[in-house]
Amino acid sequence: LCPPGVLPLCCRAPSWDRAARQLPRLPLAPCRAFSNNKIQVDLDESSGIATMKFKSPPVNSLSLDFLTEFSISLEKLENNRACRGVIITSAIPKIFSSGLDIMEMCGKNVEHYGEFWRAVQEMWLRLYGSNMVTVAAVNGSSPAGGCLIALSCDYRIMAENPKFSIGLNEAQLGIVAPFWFKDTFVNVVGHRIAERSLQLGSLHPAPEALQLGLVDELVPEEKLLEKASAVMARWLALPDHARQFTKSMMRKTVLDRLVAHREEDIKYFINFISKESIQKSLRMYMEMLKKKKG
Repeated sequence: LCPPGVLPLCCRAPSWDRAARQLPRLPLAPCRAFSNNKIQVDLDESSGIATMKFKSPPVNSLSLDFLTEFSISLEKLENNRACRGVIITSAIPKIFSSGLDIMEMCGKNVEHYGEFWRAVQEMWLRLYGSNMVTVAAVNGSSPAGGCLIALSCDYRIMAENPKFSIGLNEAQLGIVAPFWFKDTFVNVVGHRIAERSLQLGSLHPAPEALQLGLVDELVPEEKLLEKASAVMARWLALPDHARQFTKSMMRKTVLDRLVAHREEDIKYFINFISKESIQKSLRMYMEMLKKKKG
């Protein structure tokens, strides 16, 4: 095992070791906004709150490039002591994120599948294990991997619009949600609701998502970021070390499980996604999407 503080990027996910240092906070240093091709990040230095907006049209699909930028952005914020929390939302109307990019999983070689799945793992490990307060401001539909991002945050606020839905709907595509997707879902909504929703590949309209506990609040869309900031302020009013230790205590088992089985999980994904029956299902799904666009 690597000693605390020197974990390489590929396995550095649960970052609760940093909470134990209890270093005195330095004066906030100037920090400019930074923007990649697919993600815009702005930091309010007076509050220590960053806003991360997805801007990868048309639907913020989680491509390899997107996932890489996401992890790099989180790492930058995590390492910037001026930042204590991040609000995650979308710059594209009506969609938070459509989930994993089907194009990354169809018709590629095994090396690409492995690289892609490692990037998916890295994104989740960084977000679920973050020392920062993380609030999802879900301002549109959020299926599959988009739902996973929201589930991985500390708090979820969704726009009060019954046309927006959220859920892990992998079963509809003939795909099985990985164990760490399942574990994250169970931790939020409980075993029975998660089991039923995963088997049916359900997408839950916003009011139903609130009823199930999949999201914590519904607010009018125009007040979403305002509410997210208010929630963030309430969380940041607590001493960082107490909040961080509590978070790591609650999430450590789930995080450790993926870290311990990471390579096995990648091999399973490669074998699964390479099956002709799965590739056929994905091709049919892409054809259906093309017809809808047409």
